[in-house]
Amino acid sequence: MNSQKEVVKRQRRGGLWRYRWNNYKNGYLFMLPWAIGFSVFVAFPVGWSLFNSFHNVKLRGGDFQYEFVGLNNFRRILMEDNVYPVELLLYFQEMLLIIPLILFFSFIVSLLLNQKFAGRGPIRAIFFLPVIFATGQVLMELFGQGAGELPFIEQYNLEGLIKGYVGAQLADPIMGVLGKAVIILWYSGVQILIFIAGYQTIPRTVYEAIRIDGATPWESFWKITLPGMIPFIGLNAVFTIVDLFTFPMNPVMEQVSKNMFDVKTGYGYASAQAWLYFALILLLLGVALLIAYRSTLKRGVYR
Repeated sequence: MNSQKEVVKRQRRGGLWRYRWNNYKNGYLFMLPWAIGFSVFVAFPVGWSLFNSFHNVKLRGGDFQYEFVGLNNFRRILMEDNVYPVELLLYFQEMLLIIPLILFFSFIVSLLLNQKFAGRGPIRAIFFLPVIFATGQVLMELFGQGAGELPFIEQYNLEGLIKGYVGAQLADPIMGVLGKAVIILWYSGVQILIFIAGYQTIPRTVYEAIRIDGATPWESFWKITLPGMIPFIGLNAVFTIVDLFTFPMNPVMEQVSKNMFDVKTGYGYASAQAWLYFALILLLLGVALLIAYRSTLKRGVYR
């Protein structure tokens, strides 16, 4: 009797397994190309880079030779390298100025483009066109020809004037931002589009109700528009951080690429630099998300 019950249970389990497989197999088959691509082009390179960061990697006789050094590569970066930490600090300092400027500029422009006026569609397209055409290679070529420079900076000696008012320590980041004003314009297209989409999520009836209550446009902005846009500000902050920190003319990434092919450093040292860079970006993303989350809880978001 017990043996018969076990046979019945096995048949039921087998039938249940076949039933689940028939339901899930199409989904698994559709996921298979992505899983293969992710494993080959993302998971394996990331894992190999992490492995290299703890080794001294040398290429001899056409083969890689690995010598385990633990955290020595990271120690060398922080204690002995005189170039990479400086480049990293300067670039982070510059980005802490550029990212808020991009968010502020795109927010104001999107607020204007959300209004109804003649030619709104073509003007929106003009702001988004640089995102399509300004690829990495195009930007490098344009900046190589001096297209990203603003002539009036040298013409009116703005650098000297700014240094006279705020000092050299603050003047250098400000001049870096002014020198990248074209980048701020080019890299605001997606953010403007996201903000415009965010405005559409706020019902018009809310504005009508607060207008009936006697609120001014300024009060409507602070009480309705801004709280409703906080999640999109956080989304754009994350997008902008990732976009700018993977910028093709990024001096930190150029330093990593240079060390990768240097016989004195090699793949292991460059991988450690890349992982340190990744950790700092991840930290910055976490701070941005935390600020957005706390602001959402504090103000409340209309839904």
